[in-house]
Amino acid sequence: MGLIPYSKQSISDEDVSSINRVIRSDFLTQGPFVQDFEAALSAWFGVEHAVVCSSGTAALHLAYAAAGVNEESLGIVPAITFSATANALKYQSAKVSFCDVFPETGLIDPESLGHCLEKISDEQKEKTNVITPVSFAGSVAALEQCNTLAKAHGFRMIEDASHSPGAWKENQSQTVAKSASGKWEDAATLSFHPVKHICCGEGGAVLTNSGKLAESAKKLRSHGISRPHGENHETPWRYEQEDLGWNYRLTDLQAALGLSQLKRLDDFLTQRRSLASRYLKVLKEKPFSDHFDIPEVDPGNAWHLFIIRFKQKGKRDLAYKFLKEKNILTQVHYVPLYRHPYFERMMGKIRLPGAESFFEGCLSIPLYPQLSENQQDRVIEELGLFVNQFA
Repeated sequence: MGLIPYSKQSISDEDVSSINRVIRSDFLTQGPFVQDFEAALSAWFGVEHAVVCSSGTAALHLAYAAAGVNEESLGIVPAITFSATANALKYQSAKVSFCDVFPETGLIDPESLGHCLEKISDEQKEKTNVITPVSFAGSVAALEQCNTLAKAHGFRMIEDASHSPGAWKENQSQTVAKSASGKWEDAATLSFHPVKHICCGEGGAVLTNSGKLAESAKKLRSHGISRPHGENHETPWRYEQEDLGWNYRLTDLQAALGLSQLKRLDDFLTQRRSLASRYLKVLKEKPFSDHFDIPEVDPGNAWHLFIIRFKQKGKRDLAYKFLKEKNILTQVHYVPLYRHPYFERMMGKIRLPGAESFFEGCLSIPLYPQLSENQQDRVIEELGLFVNQFA
């Protein structure tokens, strides 16, 4: 039986042709494809500005830095997310605090966020602080509620939308909240890692409706250098380093692949939603429902991950090992950040009930556009064999 990964990239002949065109062009980096990719992203997401960069982590770092986060700042992130969401705050020497998540979804819990904000001193609230809701696994976070809390306490808001391009959800106010739309957040960040919806090999983007934030992010991604004079000036070559930035540029090779992938994003979303529907239909029934819960039916979910949650502690790890022996790879998304040694040394031992409940049972099973129905049926069959051991 062939190996079935939990996720993988989908590369077409058109993708390869796009890369080949760049290889034979004059610019492998800092050329026209970067601007073309940014324009296409702005149009697809309906935002005024897109700033592409070298990774999703770089996008978070640029967004935080451009928003003014510094050593006096505090950033609040949900405990269930990848390390980069919090690490990029530490790159700016900011303080980090963790709020809880809903145990059923792993999404940020606005009530827990509210409690965190109430404990913050008035002195700290005078600084440039940030909330980073994560639209996790493909489902949109409670952006409207987080935005309300952010405004009430003088915080800025950056959405980590690495899992959720094209996702939407109905808000409490009966309006539709789209991930990375710029309506609720100062900026949103994307990742173009191979397992994400758009693959550039590596890459990321900052999406925003703020011209000031976009210009700052563009400057910081290239060492903090600006070119103050236009082509018609007597010194058009002149450049000046105004701030300490980084080399976070995306190459034209990556941008060309991203452009080609973006043209298929609607198709990728359709395929992911179709596969998720097949899982939902089967796994909600016995014997599966006796052993684990599955995600809620959500028509706007972008389905970056399909996460099942085992009801009995310990079965998740047994299932991971069982499926691996059958050449089916799964993954755990995520270990609560406060459990990692780096953060535990900094903050001491923290345990949040929602994050703990979600973590102890969560397992991401294979889901990606190229997953065939036969492969998906094999995943379901092997899961059935696993749970029937406990009948």
